Amino acid sequence: MEYKDTLLMPQTAFPMRGNLPNKEPKMQEEWEQENLYENVQKRTADRPLFILHDGPPYANGDIHMGHALNKVLKDFIVKYKSMSGFHAPYVPGWDTHGLPIEQALAKKKVNRKKMTVAEFRRKCAEYALKQIDNQRTQFKQLGVRGDWDNPYITLNKAYEAAQIEVFGEMAKKGYIYKGLKPVYWSPSSESALAEAEIEYQDKRSASIYVAFDVKEPGTLLAGDEKFIIWTTTPWTIPSNLAIAVHPDLTYAVVKANDQKYVVAEDMIAQVAEALEWENHEIVQTFKGKEAERLVAKHPFYDRDSLVILGDHVTTESGTGLVHTAPGHGEDDFIIGKRYGLDVLCPVDEKGVFTDEAPGFEGLFYDAANKEITQKLEEVGALLKLNFITHSYPHDWRTKKPTIFRATNQWFASIKDFREDILSEINRINWLPKWGETRLYNMVRDREDWCISRQRTWGVPIPVFYGEDRTPIITDETIQHVSKLFREHGSNIWFEWEANDLLPEGFTSAHSPNNTFTKEMDIMDVWFDSGSSHQGVLHERDELRRPADVYLEGSDQYRGWFNSSISTGVAVTGKAPYETVISHGFALDGQGRKMSKSVGNTVVPSKVMKQYGADILRLWVASVDYQADVRISDEIIKQTSEGYRKIRNTFRFLLGNLADFDPGKDALADDQLQEVDRYMLLRLQQLIKKVTKAYDNYDFSTVYHSIHNFCTIELSAFYLDFAKDILYIEAADHPKRRSIQTVYHEVITSLVKLLTPILTHTMEETWRYIPGVTESHVQLTDMPVARDLENQEQLQEKWDMFMKVRNDVLKALEEARAEKVIGKSLEAKLVLAATDAKTKEVLENISDLHQLFIVSEVVLQDDVANAKSYDYVTVKVEKHEGERCERCWVASNTVGEDHDHPTLCTRCATIVKRNYEN
Repeated sequence: MEYKDTLLMPQTAFPMRGNLPNKEPKMQEEWEQENLYENVQKRTADRPLFILHDGPPYANGDIHMGHALNKVLKDFIVKYKSMSGFHAPYVPGWDTHGLPIEQALAKKKVNRKKMTVAEFRRKCAEYALKQIDNQRTQFKQLGVRGDWDNPYITLNKAYEAAQIEVFGEMAKKGYIYKGLKPVYWSPSSESALAEAEIEYQDKRSASIYVAFDVKEPGTLLAGDEKFIIWTTTPWTIPSNLAIAVHPDLTYAVVKANDQKYVVAEDMIAQVAEALEWENHEIVQTFKGKEAERLVAKHPFYDRDSLVILGDHVTTESGTGLVHTAPGHGEDDFIIGKRYGLDVLCPVDEKGVFTDEAPGFEGLFYDAANKEITQKLEEVGALLKLNFITHSYPHDWRTKKPTIFRATNQWFASIKDFREDILSEINRINWLPKWGETRLYNMVRDREDWCISRQRTWGVPIPVFYGEDRTPIITDETIQHVSKLFREHGSNIWFEWEANDLLPEGFTSAHSPNNTFTKEMDIMDVWFDSGSSHQGVLHERDELRRPADVYLEGSDQYRGWFNSSISTGVAVTGKAPYETVISHGFALDGQGRKMSKSVGNTVVPSKVMKQYGADILRLWVASVDYQADVRISDEIIKQTSEGYRKIRNTFRFLLGNLADFDPGKDALADDQLQEVDRYMLLRLQQLIKKVTKAYDNYDFSTVYHSIHNFCTIELSAFYLDFAKDILYIEAADHPKRRSIQTVYHEVITSLVKLLTPILTHTMEETWRYIPGVTESHVQLTDMPVARDLENQEQLQEKWDMFMKVRNDVLKALEEARAEKVIGKSLEAKLVLAATDAKTKEVLENISDLHQLFIVSEVVLQDDVANAKSYDYVTVKVEKHEGERCERCWVASNTVGEDHDHPTLCTRCATIVKRNYEN
């Protein structure tokens, strides 16, 4: 007889290798054919709604690692919720308007000048829809489950119609107005920008000190003084109309180099050093308010520069006197308005000087810096020229510098409902908590939101003008335009005449001849996506407003989180979300920003082709996503190791369930061996911990808890010692069925718990679990932790045993190092407990040798020549018995059975009863 044929070795068709890149696409195809998303929705239809509202990625280019991180995190949440008592539809979306698509078409040599606006917009729409198809394919490859056939798209007619309603409602409440104001202007985009579209980068700029001669000294000055200003934007000097001083600061007339200069007293030392004054003396001091309405001469134009008072003036840098150009700065504009100054802005939309800046016409503003500085030097007004590198606002799309430029724009007056927004920010839940402070401070400091853009590809601002140029926005016009957009799309705004876009028979006192024109600016794309609560949550029957969760990158505090709460509070009085979660950026392995030029980008599609989507998903689960996260080939390899550990654990469990039918072989809890009940208790504790982590959106705790359970509780203990029972005992031995019962519950529970994360692998594993009836694990519910009888005593006893086991493992390792034993089954242990409690525990556990994976354990009150550990003293001896050929345990009974002389009596009995005819 071949004794190996009498062993019940693991048997399973579940493959050792994941082979994910080949398997995953087939599984995704199968899910699509079976309408898995719809089946999940039908199963959970009667449950409470849980809405995670998708922030729309921009429809341009392949997805990057930030996209993957974002979509996978959302998928974790949606899948978990649909398996834990909720109905969780997921509608993905896309943001489709804006400059990047216009630029993409320009790169493709689309000549917009040879086509109408409407034709060009149609090209933009075609391009956007192709990009959506490309990105949708890639998102599905990640294993993200959603209503991919019915996404929301900001260029869709119904969405645009809803956006018009949001604008109309805000206008009706008086929040929308048109005004001349300096706004961030991007010459590279030829459009106004909102604060959310600005990013700061280092820029090298000229730093100049300029002298303005006093023209009207009043009674305060003698008339031979010069005011000194400092600026890093020489190109704004042609627009200078005033010099601002702080009313409460002390200013000094300083004599240096035979000239008299006016600077803030606190800045004298700094200015003296910058201008290299060797000797200087203070001739006179006065408060800023005393200098109000004195007049200086513009350095090179025949124009006055009025001295005005401003609280924005500081002594942090410069001279304490601020060059003021109301057409090029927000503070300058506000203070200039107070003093009745003109809003002079001699720079056009391309950033080129107009004839309002004589001598510099046709020059690009940045190129004009040199010419203007030379002019200042010619007239003797330039006191110092240096260059500094400083943080400067750039267009976040073109990455080129912006300017402040006064233009007529449409604004949403945030200040009118700011307190309501702040109140909502305080009410809702923020993860991480600092997100609340970040958005609160942004909104608190925000006055207006510039919502108009001088571009083509976007939703038009639905405003008509009367013959006297008065803007016309009424309920009637808004509803009519919204209805037209819902039917025809927004292109008709650029195809139809203004009168045709108005309701039939519409009249206005502003147009006695019934001639109307229309606004040609489009809305800020943040207004587009910020209206999604109306265009998606409110419009779609399966969703609701407010959403439970918005989850996006941390850059969205200035973007989608901000625009959504602004429009939401303006229209409904409430935030459109209850919880906001933000994640960090994906960086390379060294913590650097990914960049094609640096060559350190990690592309999701490549990771999926090489390792599989589940490895990428596991990486997302393994990191602290609320901070910036690192990814590299090395990190992905480490993640693969974690995956392999889990897969191998599952394979072992499945292999040992080959002959187990839970319907007839499973034992009740009270029939289980005590160690199996302890492991069942550890499973319940894991379920509780993991469920709580999911509820708290803490996915790294989910992954690390399950990984540790597989590694420590299962592989290193439960799966290891159980081999002596599972392989050796007869198939239906109670101890064997006890272990299998727990194994079955362990694998079923773990597969469900990991389904939101390792969706593909868990679906694969599910097919191999005996006795499951559902076709997909995604159509099941999460396990619910249950209490076991006498679980406190059970835990206390076996936790103590595990501490003793740690002592025993140390002793065995030392004995191995000292060559007393080789493998642990060669060992005989003689143990003495160091306290009564430990002694009682050990005396009440049978088959200690099996649990310690040794051949014999002897308990004594005292052991001579033993080593002391925390809970026991241990003597490790080499067992004198022979090794059983079947179970490999050293036993003095080997040879007692004459029919099976190489077996121990335990194995001989098993063989005779079960394998001999």
